[in-house]
Amino acid sequence: MLFELGLALAALHFAVPLGYYAAAKRWLRSGWGIREGAGYTPRVTVIIPTYNEAENIVRRFENLLAQDYPRDRLEVIVADGASTDGTPEIAERWAREHPDVKVAVLREERRYGKAKSLNRALRLASGEVVVIADADALWAPDALRRAVAKLADPSVGAVSCVKKPMEARGIEDGYRGYYNALRVAESKAWSTPVFHGELAAFRRDALEAVGGFPTDIGADDSHTATLIALKGLRAVVADDVLCAEAVPRRGYHGWRIRRAQHLVQHFARILPAVPKAPPRFKPILAIEAYLHLANPWLLLAAIALLAASALAGSLASAGVLALGAALLAYKPYRTWAAAQAYLAAAAVRNLWSKEVVWRKQDKNMAS
Repeated sequence: MLFELGLALAALHFAVPLGYYAAAKRWLRSGWGIREGAGYTPRVTVIIPTYNEAENIVRRFENLLAQDYPRDRLEVIVADGASTDGTPEIAERWAREHPDVKVAVLREERRYGKAKSLNRALRLASGEVVVIADADALWAPDALRRAVAKLADPSVGAVSCVKKPMEARGIEDGYRGYYNALRVAESKAWSTPVFHGELAAFRRDALEAVGGFPTDIGADDSHTATLIALKGLRAVVADDVLCAEAVPRRGYHGWRIRRAQHLVQHFARILPAVPKAPPRFKPILAIEAYLHLANPWLLLAAIALLAASALAGSLASAGVLALGAALLAYKPYRTWAAAQAYLAAAAVRNLWSKEVVWRKQDKNMAS
């Protein structure tokens, strides 16, 4: 009985995401259904939330300077959360040395968390489009222009990027390939409920209609985009908007768990809204909520049941567990298993800490 139940849970755990991925591959072959405006150049406000980003902030500015977007249509707000390494002073000095770029530095007397900093900066923003940008990320030279062009379509309320690690570490590159394909596929189907803080562009009126960024959960980018999609506008991750993200030199597992915590918070909060979601968004939102909140526990339950069965003398259970262990040598399987472990650990950690304000990790910036 334990063996049969464990095997059934394991089969269900893998069947749902594999079936969803098969559907996603079909979506990837479809068109976007978005009328881009190649000449659409509204005023854009880029908000960069910072905390101890002294080693990254100049590179972030230079990367913005390299964007093929009209400089006179661009403003930058650095929302600094009480850095102790001189980040705001470096930003202010760079702004004085580049008077052709409108840069404002908003200093906070203490660290309140990313979303609160974003909302304070939003009140100062003048752009019709508001873009949030992580300080340690880099954009392709045409990323901003391509993201904004999609917002020319009145059906689109938010646009984010596909991202790759600046330097492949462990399973991160394999994970990103699978992850990016899903985000783009969902976007082509209609919208995705997962956005990226490396570059997340919002139509200003749509952003204000949902009350700005949520301050009591960590996934401010994904949750805000999903709220916009729930109001009937599309929230898309575009495959031609490219970004590179920094990956920690140390503390990689903690970094992954924190990110998973924020997504678990996001989907737990949004779950009651699934039945009322726009028809094309409802199945995407429901399955992603299931994959983030429930599916990891099926795998853990299956392993526990099979282990108990093996201890009771079942050779079949022992064989299945041995096969699972051997498959860890296969990178896609190992990548999937690690993602399930991070989600389960994140759900447990959320019981005592939401990590809305977190300790800065040491990131790897590509040279």
